Amino acid sequence: METLKRVPMLTNSWPLLLNNLFNRDSFNEGNLDFYDKKNSTISPAVNIKETPQSFAIEILAAGLSKKDFKIEVNGNELIISAEKSKADESYKEENYHRKEFSFQSIKRTFTLPENIVDVDKIRAEYDNGVLLLEIPKKEEALPKPAKLIEIA
Repeated sequence: METLKRVPMLTNSWPLLLNNLFNRDSFNEGNLDFYDKKNSTISPAVNIKETPQSFAIEILAAGLSKKDFKIEVNGNELIISAEKSKADESYKEENYHRKEFSFQSIKRTFTLPENIVDVDKIRAEYDNGVLLLEIPKKEEALPKPAKLIEIA
């Protein structure tokens, strides 16, 4: 039979426990390097799909609104970025002991295939934390139907 070792509880240990809980940097423990520590720019997760007519890019960007995004094409690069607007001023009214919420930015850059996509017809929509970009292919890049050749 095993005996359990009992650790005596220190008097006034609740403040010590709470202090330890709030002072731990638990969110940065482990390997969570999904953002650049220099400027806190997150590189969001993406899904990229190709169909015969277009490319589709889905970007996971929860907590943002469509006015936070900037989407631009520079040469053959598609640049998607977003910045969250400033914190609500009502925080100044409250008596916080610790505030760790910060607003970060996201940025992804994609190289578009030259002479294949029609950059003038790119569409974007944002719904439920996912930004969807539809990038149509140029007419000349679309697959051609099979051609029947008659025998003379």
